[in-house]
Amino acid sequence: MAKEFPLTPTRVPAVKTKFRRIQGVLPNSKTVAEIKKLRKAEPISMRGQPPLIWDTARGFSVFDAFGNQWLDFSSGVLITNAGHGHPAIVNAVIKQAKKLLTTYCFPNEPRIGLTQKILSIAPKGLNKVFLLSTGSETLECAIKLMRTYGRRNHGDAKSVIVSFERGFHGRTLGSQQIGGIPAGKAWIKNLDPEMIQVPFPDGFRTEDTSFKLFEKTLKAKGIKPAQVAGVVVETYQGGGTSFLPKPYARELRAWCTRNKALLCFDEVQAGFGRCGTMFGFQLYGVTPDLFCCGKGISSSLPISAVVGREAVMDIYGPNEMTSTHSGNPVCSAAALANIEVILKEKLVQNSARVGAVLQKELDKIKKAFPKVIGARHGNGLVAGLHMVKPGTKEPDGDLAWDIVYTCFKRGLLMFAPVGFGGATVKIAPPLCITKEAVLEGCRVLRDAIAEHTKK
Repeated sequence: MAKEFPLTPTRVPAVKTKFRRIQGVLPNSKTVAEIKKLRKAEPISMRGQPPLIWDTARGFSVFDAFGNQWLDFSSGVLITNAGHGHPAIVNAVIKQAKKLLTTYCFPNEPRIGLTQKILSIAPKGLNKVFLLSTGSETLECAIKLMRTYGRRNHGDAKSVIVSFERGFHGRTLGSQQIGGIPAGKAWIKNLDPEMIQVPFPDGFRTEDTSFKLFEKTLKAKGIKPAQVAGVVVETYQGGGTSFLPKPYARELRAWCTRNKALLCFDEVQAGFGRCGTMFGFQLYGVTPDLFCCGKGISSSLPISAVVGREAVMDIYGPNEMTSTHSGNPVCSAAALANIEVILKEKLVQNSARVGAVLQKELDKIKKAFPKVIGARHGNGLVAGLHMVKPGTKEPDGDLAWDIVYTCFKRGLLMFAPVGFGGATVKIAPPLCITKEAVLEGCRVLRDAIAEHTKK
């Protein structure tokens, strides 16, 4: 079970910089009392993040009600691409909320505007979009589309869905079955035998990054290419912020085309500028048949989307593929405003430019602590430091947790460690962050690592 951050008021050194302000006690007694109320009311699964109560947030700063300010390296959980509380998004939500709150599948103007905007920035040929509520929901939809398309067009045997070890696609039944984390699907008694995983070529946990490994693994599992309906892969693996090698991604695209299998990228964490391109898969120079997005699509409210080729998206008839909150007008208004902000303020370009600074600084940190940082993965404004036990590849979740907690006490906010062994310290600031703020955050991170590796 993951560790809980302590709810004991602790005196910490005061911090006062341009981007951080810590008053001296974290968490204070009022914060502890309120969080205890929450813990009494909610399941244990909702615990696990650093002990603060968000009060307000602006840009790349998070504030509690007691005068503390954190430099945000979390974006919530990779949500606030445009920054917290952007006025254009707030105003769009307020304006729409005063007018119309929901419509089910009846058309509304924000839904019309959002679908047009998404398709205007999507790669050519991906000309249909289905709006949903969460990332997990989009993956469930993609599984359904890939398998249905395969069986209808190429026979009932074409129903295998291939995904990757250590991958994460959500917490619902289908999304956890295609996930590559055994503990995540241990609760499922009857796993679908036609949902299989192959090694993810990250170059660290899986040293072999050749595409031949993909083909050899399918053969070893008794899967013929003709049986594969679709391959789904995170643009980068969220747990480790690990990207595919570009040659591998291109060979995967060619393999899917050659074998009449659909290629789907899970862009839920990667899309809308996070990786330094509008969509993360554009780094690979390939176009999928489908992609799933969420999180940063609105920088605020829950909304997601599946985008794909018309021939795939149109295989279900009227009222056969719907969702209660599909295209909710308030959420759609927020997403439309968010995309317009990202374009107008050139946040994709800022992600690439400031992201290069972030990756360079993290490489310096890795070089300074080579025995405990096994790898630095990332691109744009998302990165992960893989913490390991000295001189090995064994994940060190305790060290990662200590680093995140120490950073929290010094005014740098990250979410609890993720990935293999819970040992990846993940960095994902809002895309509006400045070079100056990134450098300050990296100094705090470096000092925290140094404090826990003095032995």
